Amino acid sequence: MKLSIITVNFNDAEGLERTIKSVISQTFRDYEFIIIDGGSTDGSVDVIKKYESYIDYWVAEPDGGIYPGMNKGLRQAKGEYVNFMNGGDCYHSADVLDKIFALETDADIITGAHSENGLRNVGKGGVTMLDLYKWAIDHQASFIRREVAQRHPYDEKYRIVSDWKFFIEALVLDNCSFYYTDTIVVDVDMEGISNTNFELDKQEREAVLKELFPERVLKDYQLLASIHPELLEAAPRISKSQTIQNAILKLARQLLKIKGA
Repeated sequence: MKLSIITVNFNDAEGLERTIKSVISQTFRDYEFIIIDGGSTDGSVDVIKKYESYIDYWVAEPDGGIYPGMNKGLRQAKGEYVNFMNGGDCYHSADVLDKIFALETDADIITGAHSENGLRNVGKGGVTMLDLYKWAIDHQASFIRREVAQRHPYDEKYRIVSDWKFFIEALVLDNCSFYYTDTIVVDVDMEGISNTNFELDKQEREAVLKELFPERVLKDYQLLASIHPELLEAAPRISKSQTIQNAILKLARQLLKIKGA
């Protein structure tokens, strides 16, 4: 089986039904569909039962939040890749999965684009630790090898940044391979907590970075975040010496580049 699609939901019956319809409309059929409901009381279970013939596994019980639910889904998954399409999020078109699995890549993580204006599609042209420091890879638009996801389960002590932490662990610390495609994968539900609670996002990101990296490394990335990509653009103006210009460019690329496409 090529893909496990995992949907986590809690008290969003309307959004869940949109997601289910999006999944079952896919022309690509080599997938299993897993729904983990956190004990909804708003009719979500009725929606699941309505489409039960399309669902390979589902459960509805209290589970402690989105990341415990995602880990629960991972434990059930059997596909080569996993994709989290949570309640309220939808595939951009019916042929998204056909496009993704027609790509000539066997990367550990395949990431596409999202349709929302104003959001940064991180990974285009390769991904750097600085990209991850400043931004985030779109989780719903990513297809992750199951063994990689299971090797780095989502940290359940965080409320909204454990998927961000996963990408740092997988791409930077585990050196997993990465492939970016301009294929638009997902229409994002912008009402989720990670898109509305910016203060908590900032606090949890700082906690993750302190957990994973020594303070001296964080200071380096804080500095680089304030000058990249301007450093590369400004290098010819920093010095008239071609030798010094090349040294600046080489140093910047060494500092910024991790496993690319």
